[in-house]
Amino acid sequence: MLSEWQNHKAQLRGYVSKRIDDANAVDDILQDVYIKASSNLHQLKSTGSLKGWLYRIAHNTIMDFYRGRQPYDPLPDDLVAEEEDEGIEAREELAQCLRPLIDELPEKYGIPLRLAELEGVSQKDIAQQLGLSLSGAKSRVQRGRVKFREQMMACCDFEVDQNGIVDYTRKDGSSSPKC
Repeated sequence: MLSEWQNHKAQLRGYVSKRIDDANAVDDILQDVYIKASSNLHQLKSTGSLKGWLYRIAHNTIMDFYRGRQPYDPLPDDLVAEEEDEGIEAREELAQCLRPLIDELPEKYGIPLRLAELEGVSQKDIAQQLGLSLSGAKSRVQRGRVKFREQMMACCDFEVDQNGIVDYTRKDGSSSPKC
């Protein structure tokens, strides 16, 4: 068996050296491959599969080598909290911009739309709050969205790409975000 391992040594060295940019690490990786192989020899099914088995061990050892080299800096603890706060702040700004247009909708569509889109209330809860069936609440939210979209399209021209709205221009030429 040892002679078979030696037969594959030159081929494995070529395999590893093509995948590793550090010449000094090639010998270390080959040594790790042979240590892992000799420690797990009981897992080898037949001597005919020795070459493939050694290459699999070499591949996994190379992956471990690169994983160990990836530098990373731990994220500061307060980073997550800042992003959450910024997200809430951005949604509030957007809500303030959209609220006047929603307020112009008929009350039976404006209230459910405001609850669903600006306050994040579930449609089930909207139905309970307004004394509607669930399908009635869903219908009003959907119709509110359609009417709101019509208002937005009457107010502004939008530039859209695959990521959504990227810019808008008011049709009356003013720079104020409110219609």
